[in-house]
Amino acid sequence: MDLLNTLVDKGLRRELPTREEALAVLATSDDDLLDVVAAAGKVRRHWFGRRVKLNYLVNLKSGLCPEDCSYCSQRLGSKAEILKYTWLKPDEASQAAAAGVAGGAKRVCLVASGRGPTDRDVDRVAQTIAAVKEQNEGVEVCACLGLLSDGQAERLRGAGADAYNHNLNTSEATYADITKTHTYADRVDTVQKAHAAGLSACSGLIAGMGEKDEDLVDVVFSLRELDADSVPVNFLIPFEGTPLAKEWNLTPQRCLRILAMARFVCPDIEVRIAGGREVHLRSLQPLALNIANSIFLGDYLTSEGQAGKDDLAMIADAGFEVEGTDQVTLPQHRVDAAAAARGCGSHGDSGCGSHEGGGCGPCGSGETAAEPVDAPVADSNEARTDLVAVRRRGAGTDLAPNA
Repeated sequence: MDLLNTLVDKGLRRELPTREEALAVLATSDDDLLDVVAAAGKVRRHWFGRRVKLNYLVNLKSGLCPEDCSYCSQRLGSKAEILKYTWLKPDEASQAAAAGVAGGAKRVCLVASGRGPTDRDVDRVAQTIAAVKEQNEGVEVCACLGLLSDGQAERLRGAGADAYNHNLNTSEATYADITKTHTYADRVDTVQKAHAAGLSACSGLIAGMGEKDEDLVDVVFSLRELDADSVPVNFLIPFEGTPLAKEWNLTPQRCLRILAMARFVCPDIEVRIAGGREVHLRSLQPLALNIANSIFLGDYLTSEGQAGKDDLAMIADAGFEVEGTDQVTLPQHRVDAAAAARGCGSHGDSGCGSHEGGGCGPCGSGETAAEPVDAPVADSNEARTDLVAVRRRGAGTDLAPNA
């Protein structure tokens, strides 16, 4: 297929595809799906080999968020029966992080629900970062706390944070359809603050929520323009008790196309399969590893994920290897360029990326597929509570975490 040959050539040169080419990837048929995956796989292997980076989430503060993000189980007015608790103590968070590190995670993502941190919250998170790094040698820490005020990104970096996650989620044109309590511009501003402070910027999207293909392309192009080091791709987990509870329109094929489009637009950037992979990719998860080079290990913020041991077996069975702490995630040219631009030491890595609450939260994203070629998983008027398991273990509980 001429389109795919062109996209591979551009990806190997780090050349931006045209919008028309990106849209064409989303419009490919199921008959061409394996060709699309193979083409995206060539670009992925060129820049990242067969490595898979593991990231582990620690939900520092769960629920009771004042923001109204429609996709979020922690939102204002949510009736989702999720865990609700206030800030974990630094040692509690460090113990939770240790489970993920023991399972092979290279990066720990510290996430807290809410609009954004107070200065006291930043102090609290700084203590947590110190505890995590003291007890887990070589681990990278990504903070995900919502909208940042002036100076807070610098304080987090000074405390030892390596990255900051704040997702754009959807296009600027449709952002007001999913959230009223803050704006798309607010999110862009926070990503820019993190970058300017020398933090590795992690920002991604939620595929779905009623947007068109054009919106998916818009947000991925915006992420490349922002020069995010990591682009987590979430797929909506429609929690019962949220406005998007009945949005069950994704198929595994649709998810693979979205991942491939993100890879072609962001060839040398970490593309992470984030929230919703178990629910929507299902048995095709191993195929997605040919496109993305990063996943979350174990559970998400408010929903349970695939067993950690099954994640590791999936990676090995698919012929990939877990990235070690002594390996650099990003290609060296991106590490060097970032260090030069920020006037700081190289981070060589990406960020967190999820979508479950003011901070970030890869526990459920929201996709409403608009393409007729993809039949819905179920009647869109029916909630699929059988596919969504609310997290009842790990942080905030007395039960062992999944890692």
